[in-house]
Order: sequence, then C-alpha cells, then structure tokens
Amino acid sequence: MGSVIPSEDELTAALIDLKTNNPQCGIAKIHALLLISFPTWLVSEKRTRKILQLHGLVLNASPPSSSTPQEQSEEVVIAADGSTSFIPYQYPSSRVIKNLDLQKWTVKVRVKYFDKKKGKGLVAMEKISKGEVIWKEDPFILAPEWEIYDLQHQSAACGFCSTPFATASPLITSCPGSSSSSAAPCPIKFCSRLCLARSKKHHTLLCPSQNPACVPLLKFARDTQWMALHALSQCTSRILLANQIDDSTLNSDWQVVKGLAELGMEERFQQSYEGHHGAEPDRVAWQKAHTLFVQAFSEPPNPADQKKLAKLLKKPLREDLKSDLFNYKSFLRGLGRMSLNLEAHGGLYVLHSHLNHSCSPNVSVRHLEQKTMLARITVIAKQDIQPGEELTVTYVNPSGSVTSRQIELESWAFGKCKCPRCVQELKELAEKRKADGEAEAAAGAALDDLERELKAGLGLA
Repeated sequence: MGSVIPSEDELTAALIDLKTNNPQCGIAKIHALLLISFPTWLVSEKRTRKILQLHGLVLNASPPSSSTPQEQSEEVVIAADGSTSFIPYQYPSSRVIKNLDLQKWTVKVRVKYFDKKKGKGLVAMEKISKGEVIWKEDPFILAPEWEIYDLQHQSAACGFCSTPFATASPLITSCPGSSSSSAAPCPIKFCSRLCLARSKKHHTLLCPSQNPACVPLLKFARDTQWMALHALSQCTSRILLANQIDDSTLNSDWQVVKGLAELGMEERFQQSYEGHHGAEPDRVAWQKAHTLFVQAFSEPPNPADQKKLAKLLKKPLREDLKSDLFNYKSFLRGLGRMSLNLEAHGGLYVLHSHLNHSCSPNVSVRHLEQKTMLARITVIAKQDIQPGEELTVTYVNPSGSVTSRQIELESWAFGKCKCPRCVQELKELAEKRKADGEAEAAAGAALDDLERELKAGLGLA
C-alpha cells in the first residue's frame, strides 16, 4: 500500500488520542508512536509539533497565540471604571472517540476536532435539506425524568425504553428478579423481550433483587432528584457488565465514556457554577453519594450483598479502570460528564453528545416514537445545512434574552456564547444602553436648565 498524507482532522484526532493515552510522552515520542500506529502516513515531526502546540498538548509549551477569543483560557472582566482584567477560566474538555462507527447512525456527518476549548463537533458531509431526518439514535444509557422513573418503578413504563404502558399487552415482560424470594423483588417490567434483552447491558446491577447494595444509592439519587448521579450509576453498571462479556465490549464502551465532554464537580464548584435546574448538591452530598456508589458496585457493607455482587461480577476489573471508576476524584469527574452530556430528558446518546451549542441552532432533537420507543431521539435539520457546516443544537431556552442565555451557558462552564445571534444582540443591547444613557443625561441637563430658569424667575438665582 502506498504512502498517504492524512487530512488535518484525521491527524488531529490521531494525535489527541495518542497524547491522551500517553500523557508523559513528548513530541518526538508521540511522533514515533504515530508512525508506528499509522505506517502508511507521511507526516513530518514539524507538523506533529504544530498540531500538538495548537491544541495545548505539549508539556511546558504554550499553544500559538491567536486573536480568536474562543481559544483563550481566560475570561475578560470589565470593571465599573472601564478597566479590564483576566481571570482563569476552565472549560470542559473532550476527546475524539477512537474507532467510532458513525455509519451505525448516518453517513451525512463526520466528527471534527475544532480546538482545545471547543473540542469536537459534527459537520455535514453533504447538503442536508430543511426537515430532513439526519439520524435516529437509542440511548447509551437512560436516566429518565423522575416522572418516568417513578412509572418504571410502579411497573407502568418500560424499564429500558421508558415507553409508558398504555394497555396490558401480552408482550410485557417482567424482570427475572421480580419473582425472587428476596426482601426486595424487582418491580421493573419491559414492553417486550427485546427491551428485556437490551436492558441486560446495565439493569442487572441496578436490580434490587439481584444487587440489593444498589438500593440506597438509587434511593439517594431519587430523594435528591440528582439525575447526574442516577446516570452515572447506569453508566457504571454498563461498564462493569461489559467487563463480564469481553475486552472488546469493555474497551468500546469505555472509549465512549472517556470521550464525553468533561468538567469535574470540584472545578465547577470552585468557579461558582450553578446547576441547570438550580443549585447542585454540595461537597457533603458528593461524599455521601460516593460512599453509596462504592458500596453499590464494589464494596457492599454486608456479607450477603457481597456474595450477590460477586456472583454478578465474576471477572475482576483491571486496576487502572477500577481506579478510574471508584476513586473520589474520578467519581466527581464522572458526575461532571453526566451533567454536561445528558439530553434534556435524561438520555446519554453517543452521537448526540458531539453536538455543540448555538443560540440559533440548525438541528432539533425530538422524541417522535412516543408509543413504541420513547427514549429514541430523531435529529432533524431546522434549515438547509451546507457541506462542511457544523451541526448545532441549543443548550438553553432560545426564547430567553441574550443576558439570560449567556448566564445559563456560563453556569455550565461553556463561557460566553459568541454565536452570530448573540454577537448581534449584544451589540444591539450595548447600543441601546448607550442611547438610554445619553437620553438620561440629556433629560438631566434639561431639568437642570429648568431649575435654573425657575430660580431666576423667583429671584433665587
């Protein structure tokens, strides 16, 4: 096979992956690993260095300076007196998912890595017409809204796809743990044997009959309405069960999790971010959740539960992965991943998680199959999208004012939105404030003149 020169996107994705997996390697070693991994590629060390520096992936080196605000790692603060200062600002990080097979969902888009701050996103491979379905996707894991969660635990909605049961269908199937003689039989039912089979990727470790140690964790998540904790429980269950299948399944699922946008809870807390639906749980809640989390999936507090968990997890977990899942800092990073990547209704979707924000999005995400597969999303073009154009959704209420949208995005650590709509509306807002200020000053001057005239007329001047 002849030599080829990789595209910028291909090379960037490969270098980010190599650097992520080999963080202590310098430019020369990363370049050598690149040539070993891709023996047909023609890439100079100079080109490798340039890309690593551009994305801030070189030890003791700074990326090239740029006038583009999006590449700054500091936020500009303008004081009341007009002076400016810079404060450190930590943005979510993300990585390209290695060997992601997009064709499972669509051939109309590709993954593109933009820069260190923005991370990855999706761009069109071909023209996409307004109203066109771009892809449909089932969730990687599902932590549904609490109303649906309650229906599931009342045996009134499918435990996998979350579709409410409209009638007593003969296809409805119970969890095997429902007939258990344990103190906590499982109430979960599924709308079909297919959903039951698919649920085995994560439900087994969350079944109160098969793994009673999970009950306090799930109760705590429900009592606090902590969707990120529920999602992390679902995700961890999937990873642990994937380890029982084979290394390929485990590695594939773990790559998805590691590729999600990430900002730890501690970093968010230090920067005074508030949750999307109000203040998030604090450090005390984090510590309690971590204790329950470890007990649920690794160290149950009593021998009977330990025996049941050991029966489900016969194959031991790699030590590095065990640390990545269960140490406290990793746990907080996991919560941060879930908070940032969950779809509005609680699902975590692999391809959907690549979509970046715009206040004028060009795609919408809908749950159209409400009677057959509620958890499935359909991504539809809101307008014509040209080849090479990025696909975007909105992370906030697009009907809100520019100020409210900016505040909400900053609460999630996405920084100030610089989409064309925000730029225009902020410009108009500044002009309005300037005009209002000038009008107020003019009105004040007119009142001063009137006051002087009155005083003069009364002989008080």
